[in-house]
Order: sequence, then C-alpha cells, then structure tokens
Amino acid sequence: MLSAADVPGWTDVYFNRTENIVVAQGDMQVTYAFFIRRPVLAALGPMLECLEKVTIEKGVKVDVALPFKEGAWVGAGEPIAFLTGPFSQLASLETILLQKLGSCCVAAHNAYQMAMSMPRTPFLAMDARHCTGPEMQIMMSYAAAVGSRAAHQEGAVGFVNSANDVTAFLFGQAQGAGTMPHALVGYAGSTIRAAEIYHDRYPQEKMTVLVDYFAQEVTDTIALCQRFPRLAEKGDLSIRLDTHGGRFLEGLDTQKSYAILEKHVPGVTRRYRSEAELRYLIGSGVSAAALWRMREVLDAHGGAHVKIVASSGFSVEKCLAMHDARAPADIVGTGSYLPHKWDETYATADIVAYDGVLRVKSGREHLMARWQDFRKSK
Repeated sequence: MLSAADVPGWTDVYFNRTENIVVAQGDMQVTYAFFIRRPVLAALGPMLECLEKVTIEKGVKVDVALPFKEGAWVGAGEPIAFLTGPFSQLASLETILLQKLGSCCVAAHNAYQMAMSMPRTPFLAMDARHCTGPEMQIMMSYAAAVGSRAAHQEGAVGFVNSANDVTAFLFGQAQGAGTMPHALVGYAGSTIRAAEIYHDRYPQEKMTVLVDYFAQEVTDTIALCQRFPRLAEKGDLSIRLDTHGGRFLEGLDTQKSYAILEKHVPGVTRRYRSEAELRYLIGSGVSAAALWRMREVLDAHGGAHVKIVASSGFSVEKCLAMHDARAPADIVGTGSYLPHKWDETYATADIVAYDGVLRVKSGREHLMARWQDFRKSK
C-alpha cells in the first residue's frame, strides 16, 4: 500500500498542482462526494484503509461520512462516501482512492449476484490469476467476501474460501483451498498417477482431482473411484470439471446433452433461450448437461459421495443458467466475478462544498442535494 510520500508520484499531475496553488492562495475545508455510475454493493474497506494510513502519516484529520453500510446495495450514481478535510491534503488523494473504490464495489456486486444465483452452492474465489498484482488480489477477494456476506444474510452459502493463503482470512479460514493444477496432471503423465502422488504427499488432505486433461472425464473418473474407494466412500474425494470450451465432455454432443437435461430437468431447454444460455446448458465445455452426466457416472460407479467441483467461465449469467437446470455442482470455483466490462468500474469524485458553501460542477447537482439530505438526517 502506498505511503503518504508515494502519493504525489502516483496521482495525476493536475492534482499536485492544485494542492500547490491552494497552499499558496489559502486552504479551505472541502467535501468530496464519491460515486459509481452503475449499481454496486458498498465495499469501501480498501479505500478507507488507504485513506487512514495516508492521513495518519500526514497528521491530517478527515471526516468520513458513509451513507451505506458495508455490503449494502447502492444505486447507480448515488454518493457512496463523503470525505471532508483540507483541500491542500485531499486533492492529491482523489486518484488513489478512486482506484480502490470502483472495481471493488462492482466485484462485490457480482459476487453477491453469483451467490444468489446458486444459493445452495459454496463458491471458491479463484480470482488471483485474473488480478494484476497482490494489491488487486486483496481487493478482489475482499469484494468477494463482502458480496458473499450480503448473500449469506439472504440465505445463500456464498464464497467459503479463496485459492490462496494470503486472502483466506477474509473468508474466516486459516489457509486457502483448491485443487491440483493441470500442470501436475501433465507432469504425472496420467490423471490416476497425479492423484496417487498427490495423495502420497498429502495423505491427510481431502483430494480434488482434475479429470479433463486427457479429454477422458468419464473414463478417468471411473478409474479414480476404483483406485480410491475409501476416499470416495468417505466423501474425501472430489473431481473437478474444467473442460475446455472448444470441446464437449467425453461422450457428449449437442443431442446427447439435450437428452440428459430432458431426463433430469424436463422442459428446461424448451422455452426460449439465448445463444449464451443454450451454450451454458447444452454446449461444449462445462455445461449443465456435463455436470448431470458426471453425476450419473459417479452414482453408478461407487462415487455417490464424491463431490463435483465446477469451474471455467462461471459468470453471473452462467450461474443463473446452472441454477435453472439444477446442475449438480457441489462447489463452484471462479474468478469470473471480476468485471466483464472494466469501464463499468470507473468511480468518480466531485467536491460539493467549499468551506461549507455548497457548489458543484454543473450536471452533478444531485450529489450536492444528497449531501444536504445526509447532513439533515444526522
């Protein structure tokens, strides 16, 4: 996290120049209104932590007024925070604080939507590989935790852990969770051998095995149940489906996928579906049909207690389709709650009062009105 000394180098030049002018011409107390242009969940933790760190180092007092509790729904354009303090100290912080606000709030909203779309399914936050560095990694996992808590209050299971140790604490865990990577399966030369060497090294751990590496999801799943019957019976064995979107699960095609869904969830494909929805239901990759097929295979070959971990492109839309098809995924691993459209994450801040005098950029009068309303409510 940036220190106070780092801020001038990372903020926009015009903010530094503004601060210099204000110092020379005379400082004043200003109130900033922060907002985001799309609906979000309030996830301000990283922004407020940064603000606290920098202002403590500077010895500056900034009053923070939050109209919404953390995890609350915030409408598009609604002020999500008001900051009041000396203009000479706050101007250069605008860029830094906005960086930590928008994407975090949007990701929290997406995580909430995903959890509510599949309310009975636990989620694993596998966002790290999609992040640009450790700081973003913390922000996205924090967002997943905030969105998950909001969903949990409405009865959903939500996100239960992350895939790495550093962010596991955000989900109340001592360490991260996850499966073996494809790289280990390739190293071992076979799915069964990868499971064997994994189990030899971590005999006390529950084991989740990737079964799509060799395009033999069904064959290798049956072999795993036969090779590890005790783990399968105890429920300590899981298989993970991450089938590439360019091919179908072993033994499936479009027509067979239709048949499987008609068998387990009659009528789910009969009403109008968009092209994307159909792909999630009966298309290639990890479809609802693929999950139902794997459940059939497990139940028929001693794997009734073996769990299915589903991954690969589980966006909000895919989760909705999976719920509609009652897809038997026991856990969903995803990083896809990261914003699909980055421009939706852009947060903005405007000053709405200068030394208590209300004044704002034309077109943003609603922010000033919200500030007035907020003060009257307190």
